[in-house]
Amino acid sequence: MEITYERVEPAHARQLAEFLCGDTWPFHGSEVVGEEQARGWVGDGAGDRVFWITLAGERAGLVRLMDLGDPTPLFDLRIRTEYRGRGLGGAALVWLTGYVFTQFPDVRRIEGTTRRDNAAMRRVFRRAGYVKEAHYRDAWPAAGGRVHDAVGYGVLRRDWLSGTTTAPDWDDEPAARGD
Repeated sequence: MEITYERVEPAHARQLAEFLCGDTWPFHGSEVVGEEQARGWVGDGAGDRVFWITLAGERAGLVRLMDLGDPTPLFDLRIRTEYRGRGLGGAALVWLTGYVFTQFPDVRRIEGTTRRDNAAMRRVFRRAGYVKEAHYRDAWPAAGGRVHDAVGYGVLRRDWLSGTTTAPDWDDEPAARGD
């Protein structure tokens, strides 16, 4: 499987809008992306970068890196319907993690969030060395007024460098004072 990553340039705004508007994204904030929103993703000057994920020359997905000037950037990963389930998401997450940590020396960690019911993405996070760090109840609005739990994952530069993972200290609640 030959996967490549190509930077989306301002001249690609129309293709990006067509790509985003031409599919549905069931585990994202909005299942359907509007053209104006999509065009705003290219060249916004706010420390974001967008890359096509290509498989055998076909644009199969994209990854958007956000807040790259911050020590803790975020990302958005989207794989077209017909390419889902082929390992592209996992390969893209490994690629983007290496890209960010090698190109941005001030980045200490990378974060990503998904819906609790997105089991595939949760597996991708774990396989790429990301650790579950947060669980937000009723935090992800969806179509039809539904609300889902959101789950946050992160990877630390030091874990990425050493090939290990360190779990958060979940048992850090202060002791009750009899209240």
